[in-house]
Amino acid sequence: MQDTRIAPYEQKKPRKIKPYEHKAHYYETDKMGIVHHSNYIRWMEEARTDFLNQNGCGYAKFEAFGVVSPVLSLSCQYKRSTTFEDEIRIHVRLVRYTGIRLTFRYTMTDICTGETVFIGESEHCFLGQNGCPVMVMKRFPAFHEILKGLTAEEK
Repeated sequence: MQDTRIAPYEQKKPRKIKPYEHKAHYYETDKMGIVHHSNYIRWMEEARTDFLNQNGCGYAKFEAFGVVSPVLSLSCQYKRSTTFEDEIRIHVRLVRYTGIRLTFRYTMTDICTGETVFIGESEHCFLGQNGCPVMVMKRFPAFHEILKGLTAEEK
């Protein structure tokens, strides 16, 4: 059944996405002064949330309708270490969307040097409160069009 409460968001069109920026905090570093590897996964989540919010289909809107989007898989490549106060620019792209599953790609670069420090991907799905998959294209056609449009921009 299509959820009609989503109607106000139908006018939202995909647009140029502003990259997410993060300044490495002291508490994110280890004893050697290097950002601990687990923080890059957190930064992926921060950037993904910002990316979705910029396009009018953030997690809070889905969760208001009883839909969650758990992580199914992660992959990452650490290219160069980052340290306290490094400023990192994170480009997020939606590279695959099926109506139930979606895959994001992340490229993190040091703002000062332009060097790539990290490349990663995360795969997610949409689940209802009952734990069953939700077909976004049927239940939220406006969001489906936004996500489909973001994927088409990648081609």
